Amino acid sequence: MSVLVILLPPRPRGGAAMAPPVDYAYVFSSDGSTPTRQGRASASRLPRADRVAAVMPERDLSWQRLTVPKAPAARLRDALGGVLEDLLLEDDADVHLALETGVGAGQPGWVVATNKAWLAQLVADIERGGTPLDRVLPLSWPGPTPCVHALPAAEDAADPVLVWSHDDGVACLQMAGGLARQRLGAVERSTLVCSAHPAAAAATERWLESPVQVLGDAERALQALRSPWNLRQFDLAAHRRGMLAVRSAWRHAGGPEWRAVRVGLVALVALQLLGLNLWAWQLERSLAQRQQAMTRLLQDAHPQVRSVLDAPLQMQRETDQLRASAGRAGPLDLEPLLAVAALAWPDGQPPLQGLRFEPGKLTLTPVGWADEHQRAFGDRVRGAGYRADVQAPHVVISRGAAP
Repeated sequence: MSVLVILLPPRPRGGAAMAPPVDYAYVFSSDGSTPTRQGRASASRLPRADRVAAVMPERDLSWQRLTVPKAPAARLRDALGGVLEDLLLEDDADVHLALETGVGAGQPGWVVATNKAWLAQLVADIERGGTPLDRVLPLSWPGPTPCVHALPAAEDAADPVLVWSHDDGVACLQMAGGLARQRLGAVERSTLVCSAHPAAAAATERWLESPVQVLGDAERALQALRSPWNLRQFDLAAHRRGMLAVRSAWRHAGGPEWRAVRVGLVALVALQLLGLNLWAWQLERSLAQRQQAMTRLLQDAHPQVRSVLDAPLQMQRETDQLRASAGRAGPLDLEPLLAVAALAWPDGQPPLQGLRFEPGKLTLTPVGWADEHQRAFGDRVRGAGYRADVQAPHVVISRGAAP
């Protein structure tokens, strides 16, 4: 599963204008653990990946530990701001807060604070370029294992900066000062994880008097993917939760662990299509055999028929002609229709006022029938296998099922 990690630039200091950068540094990994390529690109030209995360530098984050207030989810941000009001250097409206994952109300947990306008501007700029961000991560976070990482010296400093993360938080310390030695002096060296940027590795090893692991920006960015944090909370939470969930599920289904399931589904669909085609072929063959049987029956019963276009219709037509030639009445002739009318005639009713015959249809004009007479007549006609339609003042008898 491919991963793209975007390294967010530090927030401008000293009153400089906060405008998004022209290019973003990024790291692309095809497996999520080893850098495949890295470089810089504008927001619209960043590589496409299955998962996308951004990492923030340590200098732009402030860590505070507190007891999570009891408040509804919709008002939790305001409640956190009220608790941290005296600890923040900026106004509450200018600060973005994120709460430690899995910490409930009344429990102690960590809250990270950063400049809201700067982070919101970067997230919006990246997503406008067509790269939706799944998470925003810190490069360092509080944890049970004490870690120190050395960064290159800033423009206004001569010595590297040490990022010190442990149970009590995350701090950026100047290597040249005594505070760093004081903090690290109380830690057992065997439990301390030390690393450094390539540009600060030599100075750090001299300062610690021990070798350190050299980690470039790309390796640290990929390590940050193991962080349980996500700074996209509250006002900066992704609004398209449904689409992100679908996209996440789609990515997960595309992983190697689901390969057997995908192969099985493809095989199942292929078998279903094959079965439907075989079934359609069998139905088509059965229909053709039935049509051939009707054609043979017609030609055997009426050898004079040479061309067969509609076997049932031609069979009916030839049979009617034979019956007429023999002088026998068919079910649609006048005699059978009159017999049905006589059989169904209501008791005690006077003779007809008139009648009219058309092939297959006999129209009667009775005199003085009430509704019960019409219903009784219709029921008897239908019992004989014919159809009775009342079209006042007429009653029409025809061959066919009742409506």
